[in-house]
Amino acid sequence: MSIFINVVLPVLLVFASGFAIQKWKKVDIKPVSVVALYIATPALVFQTFYSATIDRQYMYIIVFAFALLFSLIMVNKVLAWIMRKPDETQNKWILATAFMNAGNYGAPIILFAYGQQGFAYAVIFMVLQSIIMNIFGVYYAAKGQAGARYAIRSVLQMPVTYALLLGIFLQVTGLEMPANVLGTVDIIAAAAIPLVMLILGMQLANMEWTNFDWPSVSYGVVIRLFVSPAIAFGLTTILPMDPLLANVLIVSAAMPSAATIVMYALQFDSDPKYISSVTLISTLLSVITITLLLTLLG
Repeated sequence: MSIFINVVLPVLLVFASGFAIQKWKKVDIKPVSVVALYIATPALVFQTFYSATIDRQYMYIIVFAFALLFSLIMVNKVLAWIMRKPDETQNKWILATAFMNAGNYGAPIILFAYGQQGFAYAVIFMVLQSIIMNIFGVYYAAKGQAGARYAIRSVLQMPVTYALLLGIFLQVTGLEMPANVLGTVDIIAAAAIPLVMLILGMQLANMEWTNFDWPSVSYGVVIRLFVSPAIAFGLTTILPMDPLLANVLIVSAAMPSAATIVMYALQFDSDPKYISSVTLISTLLSVITITLLLTLLG
């Protein structure tokens, strides 16, 4: 119960605030998302990469992220083949289960649970997930129609990409950011996590409770909340990583489906109702599963 009160509940209260304001005022989320995407999150990413000590642990994060992605894709492909499902079903299963909400849900949970060092790892994983979603998420949402050019263009349009590269460049070269400029970055970066948490609450408020296809939704929720962290646990036992990093990655892998994928599904008409259903239900149930997982990990 203490883990729920000290770690999960504070995060839920921020989500609830965003949910409540959206139900009350019907705020246009797009301008708020633009601020988060183009200003706050890049500042947080730059701050993290500029100040972090990049070592072998960060290479493990990259290997883990792609190994988890391809493992989840293969699980969906094999199960779709066994159940003789069409390609359309396979694609929507992958969209709903292979991409987790590592940013506006996972990062704050890890900050409360594991402190600043764990949070630094979580931000690195969040950036990787953003890049992965912009490539593989776009591909599967468009059923391959968009092609590699669209995916690459999406990555190049992400301010986070340039914030990441600039942070690494300054760290590798030893160049220092002027103190007054860094102070400005720190102020903006501090707003990133609360802002994206509020946005998730607002997005959840916009999702409709309709007649769900419960067997298919249940499949997506099980893969996302149970199979994904199980695979993550296996990967962390193979990779010789720091125990703190292992816990951070397992918890990140157990996050509900990413709300960003719902936007891709809408854009490319890839069964957005199903994707949003899995996102909504997995987010609600994750209150229980994340609490239990944090208790098990200690």
